Amino acid sequence: MTKICVKELFIHPFKGLSAQKCVSEGPPKEARVELQVGHGIRGDRSFALMFQEDAQHPDSTKVPWMKKQHFAMQNDWAGLAALDCYYEAASGTLTVKRKGVELLVADTNSPTGRDRIGAFFTGYLAGIYPTQTARHPNRAPLQLVGEYGKTRYPDREAVHISLISQATLDNLSELAGLQVDVRRFRPNIVLDGVPAWGEFDWVGKEMQLGTARIAITARINRCLNIDVNPETGERDISLLTLLKKHFQHTQTGVLAQVITSGTVAIGDIMTQLSD
Repeated sequence: MTKICVKELFIHPFKGLSAQKCVSEGPPKEARVELQVGHGIRGDRSFALMFQEDAQHPDSTKVPWMKKQHFAMQNDWAGLAALDCYYEAASGTLTVKRKGVELLVADTNSPTGRDRIGAFFTGYLAGIYPTQTARHPNRAPLQLVGEYGKTRYPDREAVHISLISQATLDNLSELAGLQVDVRRFRPNIVLDGVPAWGEFDWVGKEMQLGTARIAITARINRCLNIDVNPETGERDISLLTLLKKHFQHTQTGVLAQVITSGTVAIGDIMTQLSD
């Protein structure tokens, strides 16, 4: 039986902005993430850009989870994908570039830095256009909310992580006639050793993943965000239509909840614990 192993790890420090691939910091350190019960992956979707008209909490670092229509989202504002956003957890610094040009460097730990981030993205949205189906199509001031490693703003209130198999991505690339970038699906974990679409068979099962234990809870229903090129912010592949045509659904990858805390590193094995 082929071993299922972790091929890539991603976190998305800011909801709706760039994915960050976890890479090795050199021997003996490995690329790894922490999985926490009731929290998911530490650092993932810790921050969000909230429309100020929806912000009612006096402390922006402690704004609770809300539905995604309250936030500036890439699937509503595809042009956000054209920004290369990198967050350095050690310093709390967000750097934003476009086509290699640095546009913003700001400290998420200071009120001034947080205000600069809100102002920058408010201005950026003023120059791009929402999709026709945007949940919040109106341009409005944005406020940075959240605190790294403490708050979480996933799409669903029950905190989750997401997994997808490399073979599923390869199958989609074959059908699309060009290489499909995994970042379109915004996963946390990419797995090798799984047949295409085989991850769907895990729903309802428990898995050992690194030193953590997870429960696979559901398939992931996709939105128009997967049509957006993560480099350019343009809709260039109709993946949602492709899924409907070939599979009569719009699902890829699966969600999981952490039931025992632990760590997951590149190369770790995943095994099934329950039938």
